[in-house]
Amino acid sequence: MEFKSIYAVLLKQYIEFKRNIGYDYKEISSFKTFDRFIIKNEFTEIGLTKDISDKWAKKRKNEADTTRYTRVNDIKNFSIYLNKLGYQSYIPEQIKFKKTTFTPYIFSKEEIKSFFDACDNLKFHKRSNTRYVIPIVFRMIYGCGLRVSEALALKTEDVNLSEKYIIIRDSKNDRDRILPLSDSLTDICLIYREKCLSKNLITKYFFTQQDGSSYASNTVYRWFRKILWEANISHGGKGKGPRVHDFRHTFSVHSLIKMAESDLDLYYSLPILSKYLGHQSLEATDRYVRLTSDMYPELIKEVNNLCSYIFPEVKLP
Repeated sequence: MEFKSIYAVLLKQYIEFKRNIGYDYKEISSFKTFDRFIIKNEFTEIGLTKDISDKWAKKRKNEADTTRYTRVNDIKNFSIYLNKLGYQSYIPEQIKFKKTTFTPYIFSKEEIKSFFDACDNLKFHKRSNTRYVIPIVFRMIYGCGLRVSEALALKTEDVNLSEKYIIIRDSKNDRDRILPLSDSLTDICLIYREKCLSKNLITKYFFTQQDGSSYASNTVYRWFRKILWEANISHGGKGKGPRVHDFRHTFSVHSLIKMAESDLDLYYSLPILSKYLGHQSLEATDRYVRLTSDMYPELIKEVNNLCSYIFPEVKLP
């Protein structure tokens, strides 16, 4: 991190501070641009003024709204940090723009039970491995909070049923991780391995078709819609969900609730869940926390208190 303006030391300290509390902050282009902006305009005093803030927030030629939003928000948060250090610094207003938002569907415990009951009673072709794969793969996705691609990419050597764990390799954020299996999930995986894998010891994928190839995501999606129908769980149509990926969201929310009910401090549970899910930072995990507001309002209050401590808002008179 090479900064040369009057903010050089403070920018470096701020980025290190954010990384130390769990934020990834690999992309620091906003701060490099801000550093050059300060030098170009020959600002000589620490602390933003409204004029500086307005000049920084001005939209640039051919700049995307999302880029401008990120750039302004990064310096807004940096200005809050300056205030906490004792510098008088204007807090820029957040740039508003219309962005697409999607609220994940969180399955209730009753819906989860209905889904797997329907899953276990589906009719498959007698010679197809699918009759064994589909009930297990959905349990693996929900039970371990996996992405669909991660479940289908599991290799036989990465599923250790004797010690009850799986290894996720080459995931979305290029991070391998080891995840525990529950006793019940281990038991049904053992049955599946005996039925489908013991006949072919050179099978590459754990969830394998009869020819040894892996299953396609589209196959899982098609069965997912059929199972929802059988379980009487309504689907809003394409783009509205529920989606298979919502099992991962549901796992996250249910896990946080369970940890909160077990009196595990969120200061510890949030980083644990973040690492478990393979997130690059706490920011992505925090989105799951917000989804529990209706089911567990006390949890949200606790998270808000935690986040305000980590990154407090500064209200100007």
